[in-house]
Amino acid sequence: MSEVTPHSETGDLHAHDEAAHVAAHLKKYIMVGGVLMVGTLITVLLSYIDFGTQTRNIVIAMIVASIKVGFVAMVFMHLNAEKSTIYRLIFITLFLCFVLFALTGLAFFDPIHL
Repeated sequence: MSEVTPHSETGDLHAHDEAAHVAAHLKKYIMVGGVLMVGTLITVLLSYIDFGTQTRNIVIAMIVASIKVGFVAMVFMHLNAEKSTIYRLIFITLFLCFVLFALTGLAFFDPIHL
C-alpha cells in the first residue's frame, strides 16, 4: 500500500510557504513605509523653502508627491508584477492627465474674456 502523509505535515509545509510569502511582502511594505516617511519629511522641509514663485513651489511638491504615489502603486497595488498591458493603460492615463493639466495651464495663462 502507498504511504499516507499525515495532514499535519502538509499543513506545516503550507504554513511555512505562506510564512515565507508574507515575510517577503512584509520587507517590501516596511521599505515603502520608510520611503513614505522620508518623502513626507522631504515634503515638509521643502515647504519652508521659497523657490521663487507659488507655481514652482506647487510643481516641486507635486513631483515629490508623484514619487511617493509611484512607490505606493508599485508595491501596495502590486503593479510591479503586472503585465505590459497595464503599463500601456497607465501610460495613456498619465498622458491624458498631463494634457488636461496643460489645457488648464493654457486657460489660466491666456483666459477667454467675454
